[in-house]
Amino acid sequence: MYYVTLNNGIKMPKIGYGVYQISNVAECEKCVLDAIRIGYRLIDTAQAYMNEEAVGNAVKACGVSREKLFITTKIWITNGGYEKAKKSIDASLKKLQMEYIDLMLIHQPFNDYYGIYHAMENAYKEGKLRAIGVSNFYPDRFIDLSHFVEIQPAVNQVETHVFQQQKKAHEIMTKYGTVHEAWGPFAEGRKDFFANPELKHIGEKYNKSIAQVALRFLLQNDIVVIPKSIHKDRMKQNFDVFDFVLAEEDMRCITKMDEEQSLFYSHYDSKFVERIINCKI
Repeated sequence: MYYVTLNNGIKMPKIGYGVYQISNVAECEKCVLDAIRIGYRLIDTAQAYMNEEAVGNAVKACGVSREKLFITTKIWITNGGYEKAKKSIDASLKKLQMEYIDLMLIHQPFNDYYGIYHAMENAYKEGKLRAIGVSNFYPDRFIDLSHFVEIQPAVNQVETHVFQQQKKAHEIMTKYGTVHEAWGPFAEGRKDFFANPELKHIGEKYNKSIAQVALRFLLQNDIVVIPKSIHKDRMKQNFDVFDFVLAEEDMRCITKMDEEQSLFYSHYDSKFVERIINCKI
């Protein structure tokens, strides 16, 4: 396993397994067990995914010692504010059946996210959380938060893939000592991702798949990746990305694919914001 060192000295795997949209308990437990047996050590869940219990069950049954695993979860919007966030941290610990969580993030920058962050800071000091950070924070809100909290965010998890490379956001995260983590590294298949001719051509040079090329590109740009698949063979393939290095010419080719806009949503879209802040868990 390859690691990146967070700003507090904690080591985080460079590749992990995400469980977004695997709400069925039995299926989620099986997928997490498969991922851990393949070699994944970072498992990424969230309160809003409704599968923290399943992740906890799998971790308990996997046979790998807890200190060798890196578990991430996220606080949802409805738990905004200090008191609600504090209770939700304890609720996540209970659901995950753990004494500590390796990384906890604010899932979205809405409601009283300062209150959430202060609750995470205190939980960090109490040893309940080993690292804290944010998710989906655009550069403006990320900079604002960074200037007015005691503990600098260790991670910012944002949509990142070949069509939305987040170059400016990455530059800012690097400046503030925050690790860039990608959700949706395959763009969830949008824009016919898995048939992209440029990625396919590059992959043929290394005897690698389009998915492997896309992950390798992000890793070589110092971005942590958390690909998701419910298929064991694809989990293995996604994990097998450390035995080759993309040449500079191929990196440049993929860099040119950046369209610099989200394929999913915008926080500047009022209809999206209204919809997401009314999403209950």
